[in-house]
Amino acid sequence: MRRNIFLFSFPAATILTGWAFYMAHGNLWLLFSDNWFMTATMVFGSFIAGASSEGGGAIAFPAMTLLFNIEPEVARNFSFAIQSVGMTFAAIWIFISGIKIEKNYLLLAGAGGFIGIIFGSYFIVPLIKPDYAKMMFVSFWLSFGIALAVVNFINQRKSIEKLPHLSFIQKSELFFVGTLGGVFSSVLGNGLDICTFSYVVMKYGLSEKIATPTSVILMASNAIIGFIIHLFFLETFQTEAFHYWLVCIPVVIFGAPLGAYTITLIGRKSIAGILILIIIAQFITAIFVIKPGMDLILFSTLIFVIGIFIFFVITKKRYTGSGVN
Repeated sequence: MRRNIFLFSFPAATILTGWAFYMAHGNLWLLFSDNWFMTATMVFGSFIAGASSEGGGAIAFPAMTLLFNIEPEVARNFSFAIQSVGMTFAAIWIFISGIKIEKNYLLLAGAGGFIGIIFGSYFIVPLIKPDYAKMMFVSFWLSFGIALAVVNFINQRKSIEKLPHLSFIQKSELFFVGTLGGVFSSVLGNGLDICTFSYVVMKYGLSEKIATPTSVILMASNAIIGFIIHLFFLETFQTEAFHYWLVCIPVVIFGAPLGAYTITLIGRKSIAGILILIIIAQFITAIFVIKPGMDLILFSTLIFVIGIFIFFVITKKRYTGSGVN
């Protein structure tokens, strides 16, 4: 444990030193007085990012758009930026600690996510209106909440620690799910992690202890790509999002790794229960805040059905080989 902390301290100290120098050089400390609510939000959001299959954007996006009335485009870009730091440091902790991951899942879903987030950023995002983005988020997450409840509290199953040998079709399916997850990430700031996590857990019975850290690394890579696209290629990264990012960096560097460490100590059902309650609260809040009309209700229903399809229909045939509880 001491060795792990020692190794982790080098990249953490490097980033914090660079961040502190930038803040001091630009006299940006006053940003905390105006944006403290985001720092507080990401204390919890970064922990969830490291401890579950949900990225920090799962907390940031609804809090920013529903509670703080921030534009979805700003919330999405902030989600990319902050996850590129927090979840990357969670990934560093995972590697340093030797926490098990599933490499085939990581490579196939990661390749699909790479294609999906690029395609979505250029061709899907321009078509989504703000209120539609908000309802898209809570509707998709509601379907995930149902899947999460089934996985953790209903299914009686054995789990495996490594995916079985996959046929070409099965590899293509996982690649497709990754691509779809990348598209959702392009709009909402995250989605690759929850899509692929649910797929490998529900279809193949991959242990959550393996799937969760793998999904954390996946979302870290996807967030970095999204961050780069909006900052350097589309040049749509807002100053507002950048300021939010600055006041949250020192929090997420430690919050996400702490979550990744905590999940090795406590039961998955405890965190799953908290996440399910959050998802339900997000959906109810969105209904009251947005007051969707019929067109938006139909759109939300479509997104919910797509989520159910992803999480249940394409995972219907499960691997039935030997496994461990």
